[in-house]
Order: sequence, then C-alpha cells, then structure tokens
Amino acid sequence: MRSSLIRNTKRALLATALVAALLALPAASQSGKLPKTQLWMDVATHTMSGVPGMGEMGGGVGGFAMRMFGGDAAQNHYGAAQQPGMPGRYLDVALLNQLNPGAEAEDLIPTGMQLGKTLPLVPPKAQAPSEPGGKATYGTADGNAKARILIYWGCGTEVRAGQPREIKFEMKNGKVTTSGTQYASAMSGRYAPNRDAKVDPRYALWPNEKMRKMVPNGASLVGNHDIEGAKIPESMKFDLTQQQDFMPAIALSSSGALATGQTWNWKPVDRAKGYFLAAFGTQDDAMVLWSSSEVPDAGMQIIDYVAPSTVDKWIKEKVVLAPTVTSCAMPKGIFAGKNGEPGGGMMSMIAYGPETHIVYPPKPSDPKLAAAWNPEWNVRVRNKSTTMAMLGMPVDAGQSAQQDGQQQQQQPTESKGKKFLKGLLGR
Repeated sequence: MRSSLIRNTKRALLATALVAALLALPAASQSGKLPKTQLWMDVATHTMSGVPGMGEMGGGVGGFAMRMFGGDAAQNHYGAAQQPGMPGRYLDVALLNQLNPGAEAEDLIPTGMQLGKTLPLVPPKAQAPSEPGGKATYGTADGNAKARILIYWGCGTEVRAGQPREIKFEMKNGKVTTSGTQYASAMSGRYAPNRDAKVDPRYALWPNEKMRKMVPNGASLVGNHDIEGAKIPESMKFDLTQQQDFMPAIALSSSGALATGQTWNWKPVDRAKGYFLAAFGTQDDAMVLWSSSEVPDAGMQIIDYVAPSTVDKWIKEKVVLAPTVTSCAMPKGIFAGKNGEPGGGMMSMIAYGPETHIVYPPKPSDPKLAAAWNPEWNVRVRNKSTTMAMLGMPVDAGQSAQQDGQQQQQQPTESKGKKFLKGLLGR
C-alpha cells in the first residue's frame, strides 16, 4: 500500500510541473518614493505533517533531505523561506544599499538567534545568460501528449453541484490545444501579488556561500538588529518583537479516509491572519486539484506571503478561511485510486502571518513636513507558517510540534523518517 502511495505521489509531483507552467504569470512592478537603503526579511516556519519519524530527527531533517538533493552545500540557500519545503525555521535577508550597491554588509543579530554574533550579507554572483538549448520534447517520444485536469473546491465531504471543472490539454506536432468547461476562468486564477525583492548582484543576501547554517529550532529574531557596512546609514538599527518572530508550526491532524472524505484539523496558530489549504493528486489518468476556497479560482499559487490587507479582502470573498476556523474536509472520493488504493498526492496549508514595515526617520504626521520627508532606510518583515502532508496518510498534530521543538541530537542509526524520505525521493 505504501509503495503504491509513494509511486502515485511521485506521479502527482511530476504532473504538477505542467500545471505550474500553465499558471505562470509575470511579476508585478511597484513604484513609489523609496529610501536609498532597503532591507527585506522573509520569516517562515515549515513542517511536513504525518511523515513518520520526523520528530525523532529533530531540526536535522531539513539538512538531511537537502543534502540528499545536493550535498552539504545545499544545506541552506537564499529563497528557502519562499517555498514550503523541509521542516525547519527559515530566514531570507536581502539588502539593497543604493549608496554602495553590490558591497558586503552584516546584520549584528541578537543572541537568541543562536547563529553567532553576525549574519554576513553577501552579493550573489552574476548569472551568465543561458545558452539556447535544443527543442524540448514532452509527452511521448514523438512529442505528443494529452493531459486532463479536474478542479474541485470548498470544504465539505460532498462534491458540490457544478464540480469538477474539467480541462483537457493536447499537444500534437508542437501545438497545444485546450478544451473543457470555463477554461479561461479556471486558469486565470488568483495569485499572490509578487512583492519579493528582485535580487541581482547589487543586493547582499543571507544565506550565502559564506554562511549556510540552518536556523536552529527554538531560535528567535526578537531583539536588536544592527546593519553595518560601507556607506550603510549609521542609524540603521531596529528592534524586532514577538510580532515579527518565527510563527509556531501548524499542529495539523487528520481523520477519515480519501474514499469517505479526509478531514483536516488544526490548532489556532498564533498571529495567523487566515488559513488556506490546497491539494493535488492523481485519479486514473487525471490530475486532480482541490482548495479550501469557496470560489473556484484559487489554488497553490496563493500559498505565499500575502499582505494582511489582501488576506482580509480574500476572507470577505471566501477565498481564505478566517483565523477562527480550525477544520476543513475534502470531498470524498476525489483523490481515491482504483481498488481502494490512495490515488497519491500532497496537501499544502499556509497560516498567513503579519507584515511589518519599519522606516527611519518615521513619516511626519504634519502634511507640510511629510512633503519634505526623505527617509534614510526602511525594513519589511513578512511572516508565515506552512505545512505539507501526504494524502491518505494519518496525521498526528503532535508530529508538527516535535519538528518545531527543541533540536535533538541525531541518532547514528538510520531512522524511520530517513527511510521514508529515501523511499519518497527514490534514493
């Protein structure tokens, strides 16, 4: 049963690549009066709910799984906070100092971070333009392929009227054709506004090649941060409070089965502004998508940092679950495979967190003074907590708490969690 579940989950993961390509949108631009020195901090807590043996591996599971993909050098990297991934606490720091672009700097951090006295901020290497490649071939050997996507939405064990939306894709002789119910509406979707730092060699980042340490479980951002470096404003010192600290792990549990409707339950997450769940999997020859939204145009693409004002708007539009909600059921049978076997797939969940902006000097309340206001620097801190779970696997809320708890010394013998990951990843 487990080998079938892992095999089908791999199929679902590979099929997601097609959906991701179809859902891609260009990044939005921003404009406005900005100081010469800007700092972005993305703060995230990631867990993998229901994976056996994760608790015994403590905070080391993230490093273990990353090393399986790329050796010790892949232990931590800038951007890891952006995408839900291996369990742990993640921090991405990006500095743009237009007074001295492309220069190294450092963040003198509080002792509670357990990462030493400073985080080195290092410019990324310039990326060489990619060479034109050969013609890519998809699907069968002749480049022809067919795909079918079924879209469901809403909490509840019953499939609602008008569901699923079905979209069919066919590639033949290099041309893609689509058909299905309300294709344009289904694929236009909602997206988290792209407000990421657009990093290039002018920036200085952490993590980086100089320091790739994982953030320890139990680490805290609370305290004074002092940004120092050539031509960094001397005033660039700020305090972070519990409001900006790492959010707790999502304590997720499940009941029921895929055939009868799996129900997800969670404990309220401190500082959460709202929740959203999305799942993907396979059923026979179809890719199946589901979300907790009451409207059909939401999916994986909104599991990202989102401003609290947008979260509030989406709660009113019934896209995001309110912070008081603590459970959501998936419709029965939509992810069930043949002969009672799980169809395979993954569920992702996000607890949207606060967003903080610090600017110096603060903007005057007097309109006359505000007109001449010229800030030296600003800081933006974004928070979220995410989890992933395999469909059809029992989930215990205590496992997430173990992952986000105090790190334990890793045992020399191979744990169940390691064996499970090796099976899932094909190692």
